[in-house]
Amino acid sequence: MTFSDELRERAEVLAEALPYIQKFYGKVFVIKYGGKAMVDDELKRIVIQDIVLLRYVGIVPIVVHGGGPEITELMQRLGKQPKFVCGLRVTDEETAEIVEMVLAGKINKELVDLLNRFGGMAVGLNGKDANLLRASKIPPEKTGGFDLGFVGEVEEVNPSILHLLSSAGYIPVVSSTSSDEEGNTLNLNADHVAGKIAAALQCTKLIFLTDVSGIYLTPNEPTTLISVLKASEAKELINLGVIDKGMIPKVEACLEALSAGVPQTHIINGAMPHSLLMEIFTDKGIGTMIVAD
Repeated sequence: MTFSDELRERAEVLAEALPYIQKFYGKVFVIKYGGKAMVDDELKRIVIQDIVLLRYVGIVPIVVHGGGPEITELMQRLGKQPKFVCGLRVTDEETAEIVEMVLAGKINKELVDLLNRFGGMAVGLNGKDANLLRASKIPPEKTGGFDLGFVGEVEEVNPSILHLLSSAGYIPVVSSTSSDEEGNTLNLNADHVAGKIAAALQCTKLIFLTDVSGIYLTPNEPTTLISVLKASEAKELINLGVIDKGMIPKVEACLEALSAGVPQTHIINGAMPHSLLMEIFTDKGIGTMIVAD
């Protein structure tokens, strides 16, 4: 390929992106950031740059993140053995402190710093800030009678702080912790937080960055990747066990967002460089898009 051919290809990419930039200008996208793209330095740099680019072309990104591997690592360093029930981390009072330390004190600030260094204006938040997330402990009857401790579920989202920051050009970065009415710190599932925030904001897109390319009809078989999935079909795949384990809360979050009027939700592979841009600004897109029936 000659240098002029390469330049022409780049120009064609920009031309292809133009209609999408026009379509999504001023629209809110909720991006759940997780997986390898959060721990691999090069992937992290690429994702952060892509998010800043979205902001510069007029899209309004809201970033939500968890940090399970980092929490587990610190727990083990402190001599605590992680335990999970129904895919959720059993969280005693000491573990709740570790969760908040890792999510709000470490990961959140690292992401904010990176976004700012690449030209964005990011602000870190957790569910306690401006009463963003009102939550309560998950009762034992929802987990087969097991008490998870300080693990919560979001009851209400107060998005006013997100509107205030995003309207002023800032990129809100939300970590998945909050507190209950007694002031106890609660560990929240970041996927569910993203879905709740997307629903409250009535955003245009909810996008999950994961370690897989989307939803497969046959697990680990790339040729069975489902490009577009209706909400009723997604529910059926959960019932059949095709969608399982860590994919369930992501799909549940997509379904909640769709039921609240969010038009499109996406599950894409964040380990693929620039997957975010490919999903948003190209005709074919990548990953799995889940839409309402």
